[in-house]
Amino acid sequence: MAPLLEHLDRAEELELSRLEPSTTVLVWTWNSHYRLVLEDGPDVLLEGGSLFPEATPAHLRGARLGANILKGSSIRVGFAMEFRVRDRRFVTSPVVAIAIQPPNDAADHG
Repeated sequence: MAPLLEHLDRAEELELSRLEPSTTVLVWTWNSHYRLVLEDGPDVLLEGGSLFPEATPAHLRGARLGANILKGSSIRVGFAMEFRVRDRRFVTSPVVAIAIQPPNDAADHG
């Protein structure tokens, strides 16, 4: 994977409620790459893919497999992510990798 991952904590699954606000989460899916900056709980600034070229306020509904949300406010390798943005639902392709950049590291690696 990208050399940047060497400097970040990687995860197979994470719950947003366990992370500090301003934490950056990088997510690679089959089709895209996303950057999420945590605000409050499942509320994030979402950037990436073809639909979100700029940071956009979003609500992460959770990890999704098929038609079911299995874990609310979570991201999990092998599962899609479902977001709500301005009252519209967006579902990504399945996640292949997750990296976490704590708030105090953002200036060091950015």
